[in-house]
Amino acid sequence: MAHPLRYTFPGEEKSMQTAAKQVSIQNFVAQLRNFPEATFQHTEQIRGFLKDAPLNPDSLAPYLTWDRQHYTRNLIDKTPLYELLAICWEVGQASSVHNHRDQNCWMAVPIGRLLVENFHVVRQDIALGTCTIEIAETVEMNAAHPCAVDPLEPVHRVLNPREFSQRAVSLHVYSRPFDTCVVYSAEQGTCGEIQLHYTTEYGKPT
Repeated sequence: MAHPLRYTFPGEEKSMQTAAKQVSIQNFVAQLRNFPEATFQHTEQIRGFLKDAPLNPDSLAPYLTWDRQHYTRNLIDKTPLYELLAICWEVGQASSVHNHRDQNCWMAVPIGRLLVENFHVVRQDIALGTCTIEIAETVEMNAAHPCAVDPLEPVHRVLNPREFSQRAVSLHVYSRPFDTCVVYSAEQGTCGEIQLHYTTEYGKPT
């Protein structure tokens, strides 16, 4: 699908190269807030936006916090339609296998690189806490390659493997916001609901 909007911002010159010039998080948020609700109901246009408007990593500094024990979830912007988070990953950190409560999700990686492992759910019974899942594919995300979670196969996990040998930051757009999700264990065949929390909100500790 062709993009109906051109993603250019005041004061930024068009690059002579095919890659778009990096934009600040402030301009990124301003553009994201201009998208109509229908845009968030499908994955292609927002994924195109993430690719066409790569972030200037330095502008993210006020929102980045690090924890050697666990990745951090840092809220940048939130409306009834979406929430925007920066997630900070130390080397070797990974999320649980999880879903997004039937909400769409887009991810970009302005700093470092990450792997996404996508899973196929063979069966699940949330009430009993049992499931069978199997890995379907693994893809790499980096500054040039954002991705969208497949609404038909939304169960996945994100990881920063030790062999990558560097910190990473991923930017997540969720539409609509949600505060619980289901986590899965392929090894134990279990699943269950957990509550989600922010490490910081708008640059301040919660």
